Amino acid sequence: MFTGIIEGLGTITAIRPAGGGGRRFVLRADFDLDGTRIGDSISVSGACLTAVSIEGRTFAADVSPETLSRSIFAQAAVGQRVNLERALRLSDRLDGHLVSGHVDGTGVITSRQTEANAVVVGFSAPPQVTRFLIEKGSVAVDGISLTVNTCDAQGFTVSIIPHTAGITTIGLKKAGDAVNLEADLIGKYIERFVQRMAAGKSSPGGDGRSGDSLDRDFLARFGFV
Repeated sequence: MFTGIIEGLGTITAIRPAGGGGRRFVLRADFDLDGTRIGDSISVSGACLTAVSIEGRTFAADVSPETLSRSIFAQAAVGQRVNLERALRLSDRLDGHLVSGHVDGTGVITSRQTEANAVVVGFSAPPQVTRFLIEKGSVAVDGISLTVNTCDAQGFTVSIIPHTAGITTIGLKKAGDAVNLEADLIGKYIERFVQRMAAGKSSPGGDGRSGDSLDRDFLARFGFV
């Protein structure tokens, strides 16, 4: 689990084929990886990868065919700059939002416009992302926790302050560049819960005869109305 607050940047230094169509990425972080161990999770531009070797500031991680199919990593290249964040600790401040590192899909930067001290960036996004977006809600773009300015069925906009542009890859990207996207985890669980309740299934595997359909009576029983 991550927060979307980027620790620093890194660089892909090698990409090697792995068994079954996967790939092994070798990355060098711009910061010390003190305390990081083999098996730890590291968010690489929003994708949760597992460190399989670590030497100084360099680590390797395997990228599965599933991750390649859902992320921008299918087109990754040696020398590419990436955002890095190690997994959060329960003792940390949660400055961003809950980010799982499981990419929902990719989007494309459609616009960049300077407004006062910020840059408003527009993105196109697939339905599996836009369905969970709300104005002033959260979204992870290449692993960066950002606040949604506006959104519709085709995409969304965010405001990038100079600090964020300076320490993440969002400041390096331009219109037409692809990004990894992850929608708010909580929204996904709420949708799943509501869908099952509306179908009269109180739990996975329910038979529809529980009587707990999502109607006004149900909401009243549990204090929502």
